[in-house]
Amino acid sequence: MAIKPGMGRKSTSKNPPIFSHEFVIQNHADIISCVAMVFVVALMDESTSPFASAFISLHHNVTGEEPSRANPHGKPFTYVAGIKDYCAIFFYTLTCIVMHAIIQEYILDKISKRLHLSKFKLSLFNESGQLIAFYVFSFFMGANIILREAYLSKFSLLWEQFPNHPMSFLHKLFFIIQMAYYLHMLPELYFQKVKKEEQQNKIIHSIFGFSVICLAYTFSFQRIALVLLTLHYLGEMVAVVFQLIGVFDRDEKLASVRFVNNITFVFVRFATMVIGVLTLYYGVAGENALRAYVALFGLMVLQGYLIYSFITEELRVTREAKREAKLLQQQQAKKSKAAKEKAKKAAKKESDLPEADQSPSPAKSRVK
Repeated sequence: MAIKPGMGRKSTSKNPPIFSHEFVIQNHADIISCVAMVFVVALMDESTSPFASAFISLHHNVTGEEPSRANPHGKPFTYVAGIKDYCAIFFYTLTCIVMHAIIQEYILDKISKRLHLSKFKLSLFNESGQLIAFYVFSFFMGANIILREAYLSKFSLLWEQFPNHPMSFLHKLFFIIQMAYYLHMLPELYFQKVKKEEQQNKIIHSIFGFSVICLAYTFSFQRIALVLLTLHYLGEMVAVVFQLIGVFDRDEKLASVRFVNNITFVFVRFATMVIGVLTLYYGVAGENALRAYVALFGLMVLQGYLIYSFITEELRVTREAKREAKLLQQQQAKKSKAAKEKAKKAAKKESDLPEADQSPSPAKSRVK
């Protein structure tokens, strides 16, 4: 059975023509799964195995050896960046598209059916749900590698042996998955039928994210990039959690705890700049000053842009909150004024009646 499209699209009982746009969109996960299976099946045949392994396996091994009788444990493989990595990025991009559809179909769609969200909130929920899955996965994978490689206990490892420090298997796989995820965002615009006016920001996000990670990976900044990306995903994870809270919290009862997002953002930006200066200016610059200064300049520009965007968004939210509060006060004032005018009209209407028809006051009634 085909995996149904997400993002709130309604399924239709009619089968669209084969190879039409609607057919591809409805069945894109199955189609891409079949393409990925071609590489897996090709890996089993001796004649096609070298071709398929270029897309599935990790290449450019520089140390390590296969286990043997003389050395049953072998040595851990370490890798460097190379041209064959782009074949692996292509295959893992297909995997990301399939995983996107699985998360949408079996998790997000089942939850959204019970929430009865508006069109806008449904779109926001689906987008945030996909992002939180990626951020949580990336953060824990990055944190695991940092602990394994002991980058926290020995900070100098971030620049030692630069630019010839190789990567472990998980370290290299982390970057392959990162680049594949940002690339998969582009075909998802078509598969999810994203409106043209909403595509620009998503395209910029995809291309910019892929470019930054690809440059850091290619120019041997894999260690510091791993640490900074893990930090970045911590901040993004918290931000998306509070975005989801905004979807579920219709009465805004948890609005007061959103300052946690601001604190996390400030911590992540500050830690990123400190680590960047210590690693690039004081560490890498001793080995390759030009490359270090260019990377540090790019890092600071990126952090400045993120801070500027964050402040701009906070100011916009504050202005909207004040505007809503002002409108609410005006509405309450109008209601109060209308109630007073209604009471005055009722009192005037009663005073215009003959004395016999007017309602006697309690004092007069007691006198009588």
